[in-house]
Amino acid sequence: MPVSGPLTTSGGPARTVGPDRLKRLVDIVGAALLLLATAPLMAVVAIMVAGRLGRPVLFRQCRPGRHGAPFELVKFRSMHPPAPSEGRVGDGDRLTPFGRWLRATSLDELPTLWNVLRGDMSLVGPRPLLTHYLDRYSPTQARRHEVRPGVTGLAQVRGRNSLSWEEKLELDVRYVDDRNFRLDLSILAATVGAVLHRRGINAQGMATAPEFLGTPHHPTAPPQRDRSPA
Repeated sequence: MPVSGPLTTSGGPARTVGPDRLKRLVDIVGAALLLLATAPLMAVVAIMVAGRLGRPVLFRQCRPGRHGAPFELVKFRSMHPPAPSEGRVGDGDRLTPFGRWLRATSLDELPTLWNVLRGDMSLVGPRPLLTHYLDRYSPTQARRHEVRPGVTGLAQVRGRNSLSWEEKLELDVRYVDDRNFRLDLSILAATVGAVLHRRGINAQGMATAPEFLGTPHHPTAPPQRDRSPA
């Protein structure tokens, strides 16, 4: 039976790199190079966080990854922790001017390159949101978890927190359907411009973004609060 496809010099079928393997290879090389290049900057940011906000320097939180599998997201901390006597406090009350600057410049995201290197995340993909959002997605919106979450994504370069949740989740699913190497490159290039111009950092009238309350198909959600998962 003839074998279709390219052959190696030994006469057997050649091994080709599939799009998912190529994407993972780019993630590993890109994250490793960026970690090396930004190591001095991250050291400076870590000192600034320790001086302005105290310790711990890093913010760690469980987030759902590919297929909803949990992983620990790592970022630089940008908020004061709530005091035990304060109970539940909104992000606007905990976010300092330094924290706002840290988020506006996206410097708080630099440690997530470690998540990319570990395989928890990709350089490009839907942003990893909160675990308790999982049961609030419609079946279509839940498809955003068919791929690894990303440091940046289509929703981030199309408006970020200035978009509604429905718009952001629609863009996440569109990325899942249309993803390819060229699209990833265009998103990475657009991310540079979005970061430099500081577009869509927060929703209008809010310190960060409102909590995702679910779709009409999933109405059992708590009252809206100023709580950003990004």
